[in-house]
Amino acid sequence: MLEVIFLCGFSGLAGFIDSIVGGGGLIQLPALFIFLPQIAVPTIFGTSKLAAIAGTSIAVVQYTRHVKISWRATLPSAIAAFIFSFLGARIVSLINPAMLRPAILVLLIAVAIYTFVKKDFGNLHAPKLEAAMQLWVGIAIGAIIGFYDGFFGPGTGSFLTFAFIGLFGFDFLNAAASARVVNFATNLSAMLYFAATGNILYQVALPMAVCNITGSLIGSRMALTKGSQFIRVLFLVVVSALILKFAYDLLKP
Repeated sequence: MLEVIFLCGFSGLAGFIDSIVGGGGLIQLPALFIFLPQIAVPTIFGTSKLAAIAGTSIAVVQYTRHVKISWRATLPSAIAAFIFSFLGARIVSLINPAMLRPAILVLLIAVAIYTFVKKDFGNLHAPKLEAAMQLWVGIAIGAIIGFYDGFFGPGTGSFLTFAFIGLFGFDFLNAAASARVVNFATNLSAMLYFAATGNILYQVALPMAVCNITGSLIGSRMALTKGSQFIRVLFLVVVSALILKFAYDLLKP
C-alpha cells in the first residue's frame, strides 16, 4: 500500500511534465521499477502506459479547447503512430531495446544543442508545409516515433515536440498540443497490446492514473497560461535530464 502511495506521487509529477513537453516516462518508469522490483518488465510497461494515457487524454482535451490544432498535420501522424506503436510493442519481446540507447543519446544531444543555440526556435508559429506535404510528413513522423514509443518509449513526447517545430514550423505551444494528440495515439495502441496480453497491474495503474490526470491538468493549464517560452525552457530541462539518464545507463557497470 505504501508503495502505491509513492507511485501515485511520481505519477502526478510525470503527468505534469508529460502534458507540457513529454518525458513523463523518465519519472514514472524508474519509480515503478524501484517500488515494484518483483514485477515482470512487460507488466511494468503496461501499468505505466495505462497511467500515462489517462493524463495524456486530459492534456489533449485541455489543448483542443484552447489551441487551434492543425488536424491536417496531426491526425495522419496520430493514425500512423497508433499502428506503428502497436508493432513496436509487439517487437519489443523479440529484440532487446537497450541496443537503441547509443543512437538515442546522440539524437537527444543534437536536439538539445540545436534548441539551445537557435534562440528563436519554436517562438514563432509559422506553418511552412503545403497540405499534401503535411500529410506525408505527418505520416512519416507518426510511423517512426510511434514505433519508437511502442518499442522503447523514453523521450517520445520530446521528439514529437521537436519534430512539429522543426518540420512543420509550429511554435512550442502548438507543437506541444499536436505532440500530445499523437502521444495519446501511441499510448493507446501500446496499452491495448499490454492489456490484451495481461500485462497491466490494475490495482496499481488505476490510482496512478488518477494522479497522472491531476498532474496533467495542472501542467497543461500552466503551459496554456505561460506560453511558448515557458515550454521551451522546460523542454531543454527534460531533454537534458533524458541525456543524463541515457548516459548513465550506458556508462554504469
